[in-house]
Amino acid sequence: MPKAQANGIEIEYESFGSEKDETILLIMGLGAQLTQWPIELCHDLVSRGYRVIRFDNRDCGLSTHIERGRALAWPDAVLSLMQGKAAFVPYTLGDMAADAVGLLDALHIERAHIAGASMGGMIAQHVAFDFPERVLSLTSIMSSSGNPLLPPARPRVYSLFLSPAPPAHDMQAIVARGVKTYEVLGSPGFPTDRETLREWVTRDAARAYYPAGVKRQMAAVMADGDRRAKLRTIAVPAMVIHGEDDPLVPVAAGLDTAANIPGCDIRIMQGMGHEMPLPLLPAIADAIVETAERATGKKRAPAPAPLKVSPKEPVSPLPVIDDAPAVTLAHDADAPVFEASEKQTRLRRWWTKARGYFSRSEK
Repeated sequence: MPKAQANGIEIEYESFGSEKDETILLIMGLGAQLTQWPIELCHDLVSRGYRVIRFDNRDCGLSTHIERGRALAWPDAVLSLMQGKAAFVPYTLGDMAADAVGLLDALHIERAHIAGASMGGMIAQHVAFDFPERVLSLTSIMSSSGNPLLPPARPRVYSLFLSPAPPAHDMQAIVARGVKTYEVLGSPGFPTDRETLREWVTRDAARAYYPAGVKRQMAAVMADGDRRAKLRTIAVPAMVIHGEDDPLVPVAAGLDTAANIPGCDIRIMQGMGHEMPLPLLPAIADAIVETAERATGKKRAPAPAPLKVSPKEPVSPLPVIDDAPAVTLAHDADAPVFEASEKQTRLRRWWTKARGYFSRSEK
């Protein structure tokens, strides 16, 4: 894969499709390499008329590892951030957003559709409000607004994240921990078999293994704070995609993100956790493309839709999520209003509960 000089570092990237087509830039999450953007999703987006670029963030994969300066004292940084004090962080999410824009510069791309997952969604938000002239549309996937009053991750996620990373020479332990991570964060409606998970983890660990970078990326996330005021300045078409069963970033975080971006749409994926399972990739591609088309119009017709399935049934590769219409979050001067199917009326209850968090945070 090629490297680009961007924002003072080297960024490893991969490009799909024609350079003549509009670009969708994919930004991955905490400690996740570009390979964790499913290749099937990249090919699907290319088939719909877009160029797709995925890349390794700084401190991850084959991009530059930030080792200069004093080492991050992780316990001290966490304690300082929890107490609301300034903590030493080697870089910020704003710096990582500048990396993404620097990659666009290196590839001579004036404007792009930006899509980010988890921490990558936060970085994508930064790109949208820090560099609005470079953004055609925004898709924030399983991410958050930074609202400090949002519900936390589930306890089993904390225990996993706080466990020490295996040493680089112990591939068996690395793979075991990686599989466990997928299972804890995974999608109960669309579970992936263990053999496939082992293949994915082994592939990524053989490509690059750098747990020190995860700590620095996490510090950047924790230091970023509340983004809601800046989210309200975003003026491009935007979409939030979130899993109904996300154990790391609860669905209320997706609701809050959508509520604070003017005109933002939202798709709640039933049975989805904190990942992008293969059966939901067509629905995710649909949402990204729909948002891009709101900005610049239709490109080419998508391939025929695959068979529809229920989330709890065994699935063949790449079926549609279900036959319920997607949820749209409309905005007005008062509060967001859902237009949903009967199957999704529980989203109204989520929103009622979430509004309690949001209203308290405004005081």
